[in-house]
Order: sequence, then C-alpha cells, then structure tokens
Amino acid sequence: MEGSVNQEQAVIYCRVSSRAQESDGHGLQSQETRCREFADSKGLNVAAVFPDTITGGGDFMKRPGMVALLSFLDAQPDTRFVVIFDDLKRFARDTRFHLDLREAFRARRATIECLNFKFDETPEGEFIETIMAAQGALERKQNGRQVAQKMKARMQSGYWVHNAPVGYRYKTVKGHGKLLMPDEPHASAVREALEGFAAGRYQTQAEVKRFLESKPDYPHNIQGKVRDKRVSDLLRQPLYAGYVCSEVYGLNWLKGQHAPLISMATFDRVQERLKTTGYAPERKNTGEDFALRGFATCGDCNASLRSSWSKGKYKSYPYYACHTKSCDSYGKSIPRDKLEGAFGEVVKTLEPSPKLFALTKAMFRQAWDARLEQAKDAKRSAQRQILDVEKQIETLLGRIMNATNDAVISAYENKLNQLEKEKARIRENVSKSEPKAGRLEEMIELSLKFLSSPWKIWESGDFTLRRTLLRLAFTEGFAYHRNGTHRTPQKALPFKALSMFSGSQIVNGAEGED
Repeated sequence: MEGSVNQEQAVIYCRVSSRAQESDGHGLQSQETRCREFADSKGLNVAAVFPDTITGGGDFMKRPGMVALLSFLDAQPDTRFVVIFDDLKRFARDTRFHLDLREAFRARRATIECLNFKFDETPEGEFIETIMAAQGALERKQNGRQVAQKMKARMQSGYWVHNAPVGYRYKTVKGHGKLLMPDEPHASAVREALEGFAAGRYQTQAEVKRFLESKPDYPHNIQGKVRDKRVSDLLRQPLYAGYVCSEVYGLNWLKGQHAPLISMATFDRVQERLKTTGYAPERKNTGEDFALRGFATCGDCNASLRSSWSKGKYKSYPYYACHTKSCDSYGKSIPRDKLEGAFGEVVKTLEPSPKLFALTKAMFRQAWDARLEQAKDAKRSAQRQILDVEKQIETLLGRIMNATNDAVISAYENKLNQLEKEKARIRENVSKSEPKAGRLEEMIELSLKFLSSPWKIWESGDFTLRRTLLRLAFTEGFAYHRNGTHRTPQKALPFKALSMFSGSQIVNGAEGED
C-alpha cells in the first residue's frame, strides 16, 4: 500500500443507478475524484476503489462492488479502514439494507465517512441516520410509483412501453417519442408465420416453429432453436394486430400508435385455430413444395387436403391426401403434379380478352362508388354499435366498483375484456371497409396488369406469386376428387366480371367502339 506506515487506510465505494447519472456529473469517475479529494483532506490513503453499476433495488450487500469491498475488509482483519461515500444515497436507499450495511462495517471494525452527511455513533446520531435512510427509501418508492404511472398513461395513449417484441424495434419519432416500428426481416417472418397459421398453411405450432427456425436472421437460442414459449407468445400477442394490452396495468384492446403486422381478422383466426389444431403433433415440413396447400380441398368431404412427401424405393414423391377418417377418400393419395396440373387448366380459363379492359374499368368505377356508399352506411352502423358497447362498458365499470365478491369482480372483468375486444374489432372492420381516396386509377391499372397474364404467373412456378394469384383470383378453395374430377372454384370479382362477357354481344359492341 502507498503512504506512510502510520497513515490511516481508506477504501472508496462508488455507485450509479442509471445512464443519466453518467452524463449529469454523477458518474463513477466524478464520484471517485470527489472521494479522493476528501480522503486527501483527511490525510487518508486510498487503498482501493469499488464501483457498482447495477440498477434497480435489490439487496445492496449482494451487489458485486459491495461484495468485493466486504471481502477486501475480511482479508485484512488487522487493518482498520475508513469507507468513503460521496452521497448518503450511495450507501443504501432502503432502511433495512442501510442498517445491515452499518452492522457489517462495525463487525469489520471499519468506520464510515460521507461527503454530505456526518455519521455519529451516538443514539441521537443513529436516530437521524435511520430517518435519513427511511427518507431515501420513501423517495425510491415514490420515484417507482411515478415511473409506473407515466408508463401506464403512455400505454393508455396507445404506446407500447415494454421491450419491443420480435418483428418490431423502437425508433424515436417526432411527436411520439419512442415508437414501435416494423423491423425487417423479422417483421415479414412474423407476418408470414401468423398469416400462415391462420390460413392453415402451418397446421400446428410445431410447424410455425420450424418455419421461424428456417429463417437464419430470426432470433434463435445457442442450439439454433426457437423456444416453444416464444412461438406461443407470438401467436397470442395482440400487439401484432395493432392493439395494446397489459395485465400489469389492467389495459385491454387499446388502439396502438404503431403499424400492425396483421389484421384483427387474422388474429381472431389464429386464436380460433389455437383452440383446436394448435397443439397437434409435429408433421414433416413441406415448405414451399405445395402451392395449393391450404387451398385444395377434398371433392368428397370438402375438408382441406394435407400435403406431404412419400418415400419410394429410389426417390420421394409429393402428394395431396384427405385426412378425414369418415370420408371415402381418407388416406387416398393424389400426385401433386396431377392435382396442380388440373388447377393450371382452370387458371388458363382466367385469360381475358384485352378488349374487355375498357368495359372492366367502367365496372370497377361503378363497384368503387357502390363500395363508398356501403362504407358510409357501415361506418354509421359501427358508430351506433360502438356507442352501445361503450354504454355496456360503463355499466360494468360501475358494477365492478360496487362489487365485493372476488368471483363476481373476476366475471365482470372478463366480460369487460370481451367488450373492449369487440369494440376494437368493430373499429377495425370499419377502417378496412373504407376505400382509400385517390387510389382508384392506380389500383385499376395495377389490377388489369395482373389480370392480363394469370397463366404466366402460375406457369412461372414461383411459390410467392402463385399464392398471390390464389388470394386475388379465387374466393374459395379448389375441390378435387381423386378420380380426376373437380369443381371450378368461385372466382373473385375482377375475373368473374371479365369472364361473364366473354364472346357476348357486349364484347362485340366494345370492339366496335375501339
């Protein structure tokens, strides 16, 4: 140790509890500097410095820096040390911890010096010291309460305040502060997982898990796996549908300020499937090998056909099959190429005559105007529904305030949660039904460009494009019988309108006008 033999020895303890303290003059280095200056003024030799940067409450005696300090004192029982703090609040912001630390230093024959407080070993001094410690504990609890209140108020305004879930990241946005923003490529992976499970492309949570594990950038554990709980939480998180819920703060189905990754309808379908097939056993991952997965249905029972690979003697064969045990076609395999080839013939019938496009534009405009009127009527109806739900919520809140039975209160709270969710669902349906102004021409041109060559899209073999075609061109699945017969699926409005007039007098009239 430095200094003369007879010079008293000191140790310094420094602590910060937030990053802000590092920048406002209360960081570890500034604390150490002030404590060293104090030691020099008292003629003390600083033998060691023990810093702590752990935030939160917790037991001060278990903090790494304090454990090291006490161990240092234990290792030199014959030396009497002075322990120096720059502020009483660095000692312990809890009465019990304060008293425990005082006793621990007494047991090691160490005295305490503080830059802003004079420790006095008299009964009066101990009384004042205890009051100061209690004041520090009160201040800490008050700060905690204020933080909780601020966080709850922010969540009530539609802002998420906890850690950003996978698929989102925080970004500081003017007028909003820290706001959740989609975080690619994770956002797309989450969206595909949720929409895929909702549509039945992923039949089980295990398949969702495999899909996420197939994404190299998606968060994995050290074994390269995605935890089951992470998948379960993802499927049940309303945040992805654009809503904020919190059991901690008792908040349900508040419209979030962030952009949703999926629709409310998709979220509801996910929850319904979790009640039924969500825990089915794992099946072999078929990936993107089957474009009609979740779309092709059994011609006998109309249930979705399962897709899989069958291992032969020399190679594997892709096939579809019905898995409804009561169906005559149960377990009867249909080669993938046969079924998808038949569907390709259906796609060929979607080819419209280019001379129908002028007529189609006029039809689109009429449909657009009709939709606008329907949207207005729906909005007025929804507003009435929301008012009715809000009245029910107000009534329930009054009953909760007056209730004394825990079971009754719990039942009221469950009903309240259902009503909040219903209100959110009504609002979402209204927003979805409202056509976006100023985009009609753009939408028509994009639609017609797509409609002009559906067969080329299917023939390309691109999985994503094929799935897009299915969503845009048909409103129902492709019912196929193992004997080769099939029912042509119901076409979506644009294709239906184009095929209705093919070869008719209206077409001839349109040709005469060109």
